[in-house]
Amino acid sequence: MENFEVCDRDISSQLLARYMQAEAIAVDTETMGLNPLRDRLCLIQLSDPDGYVSAIRISRGQTEAPNLQQLLEAQTITKIFHFARFDLATLQHHLGIVTSPAFCTKIASKIARTYSPRHGLKALVQELEGIELDKSQQSSDWGNVNALSEEQLSYAANDVRYLHALRHKLTDMLKREDRWTLFQQCLACLPTFVSLDLKQYSGIFEH
Repeated sequence: MENFEVCDRDISSQLLARYMQAEAIAVDTETMGLNPLRDRLCLIQLSDPDGYVSAIRISRGQTEAPNLQQLLEAQTITKIFHFARFDLATLQHHLGIVTSPAFCTKIASKIARTYSPRHGLKALVQELEGIELDKSQQSSDWGNVNALSEEQLSYAANDVRYLHALRHKLTDMLKREDRWTLFQQCLACLPTFVSLDLKQYSGIFEH
């Protein structure tokens, strides 16, 4: 794949310098499941606005990635996620990275696209970019990080490649419909939800 690089344990100083020049970075994670406290973090994907993608293979038991932490905690760079709540919790629990500021395309979609019940990444890319993503590797085994298939790596790259375009189009929709302020208020709540998830609270807003 062009404009694609695989790294072990962390991004290089050269990649850090490249990404630190960006106004925004798209981010995603691949794990062994959907419970950050139980399931291992295996892969982290990054993409800059020029479409340069990096996949960082995370070793079992790894607890830090200094260059990645510097990037994801940089206050001058917006980090774009799809379902940020999960990725933020995963990065914080496994690598101690408190990612900020964040933009979540799933939250943006749910507030802007109230005409649709479909807010998954595949549906968003299909509608807003006219591209059909292959999600066949979504539930594959990511644990064997040193032997990931070309299909897995291609899937992982596509999970971040379109987030920049989605962010811009969803931002336009939110502002057009006077929902931008509400969206920003939701983003401000994200750290609280992440803290609740990591402390295993659930349903505290229910009656």
